[in-house]
Amino acid sequence: MQLFRCESCGHRVYFENTQCTQCGAALGFDLDRFDMVAIRPLGDGRWQSVATGSQGTAVYYQCSNYAHQGVCNWLLPEAPQEVYCVACRLNQTIPDLSFGANKTLWARLETEKRRLVYSLLKLNLPLTPKADEELGLAFRFLADTAPQFNESGRVITGHENGVITLNIAEADPVTREAMRSKMAEPYRTILGHFRHESGHYYWDRLVWNTPWLEPFRQCFGDERQDYSQALETLYSQGAAANWQENHVSAYASAHPWEDWAETWAHYLHMVDTLETAYQFGLSLHPRVTEDSEKSVEQHFNPYFDTHINSLLEHWLPLTYALNSLNRSMGHGDLYPFVLSPGAIRKLGMVHDIIHGASPFE
Repeated sequence: MQLFRCESCGHRVYFENTQCTQCGAALGFDLDRFDMVAIRPLGDGRWQSVATGSQGTAVYYQCSNYAHQGVCNWLLPEAPQEVYCVACRLNQTIPDLSFGANKTLWARLETEKRRLVYSLLKLNLPLTPKADEELGLAFRFLADTAPQFNESGRVITGHENGVITLNIAEADPVTREAMRSKMAEPYRTILGHFRHESGHYYWDRLVWNTPWLEPFRQCFGDERQDYSQALETLYSQGAAANWQENHVSAYASAHPWEDWAETWAHYLHMVDTLETAYQFGLSLHPRVTEDSEKSVEQHFNPYFDTHINSLLEHWLPLTYALNSLNRSMGHGDLYPFVLSPGAIRKLGMVHDIIHGASPFE
């Protein structure tokens, strides 16, 4: 994630902010600029940028979920054809807001979903709302009290035919930590769920019925094997003892589809974290001696870098530094993963598919 400054006072602001903590200016995210904008009200729902650029002073509307629900901070151009921003237009179902803490949980989900959408758009990936039944993407945010979607009344997080369903209980940190412990997962976050499930959607868009399908099968395995049986075997017997030789996580070893989704999510973790590190000017090479000190290359951009090896050259030292910092504070590793040559080969394929490489190169 890139860093932002308030256009009104120059103070540091964050992607999630709706107000500058220094000067109090209202803020919103302008997707066309990929930047945070300081705005002032004009009336009739219109807002004006406080900054004047070469095109004059921009005028915006707030996304309806910003103006009326307070769960978004994205802006729409003047006289928009839609009342919702690009991210909120992907919503098919939201939680019942008449129940307790549902709005708070929904707001947390929306924050992480916008991070996902930011990355997808920055990678120039196709992102179409479900109005397009064949190619569109939609989100359903449901609570376990929604039996109309599941006979048992329990909402299962997952993806099917372009619809990503997320149990809003995942936005409760206590519940999520309990599930992480129960499932023996080293890492479980809302953003991780979004990225994983988006991987299933993009497998349908970018791999299935394309020239990449056979190379995928050679790299990840044959997805035509029984999916339900594969998951049942994982849950009953656990992952193979040597799963780390070829997978980014134990869950990835269950089935080629899950292997792809876990690898896809891991790739998105990498590019977003590397962009944040670059924006902060962090040194990504361990400082062993003065002669060996190196800083981030001035033109490094993880979202547009052309080869996976370049990303890894920066990523692996960064994760070493992050884990070392966590241990210095008495915490466990922030990055509890080991990337084997097999996992790196799969990350390379994800990278190539995202960036439109030919499967025959």
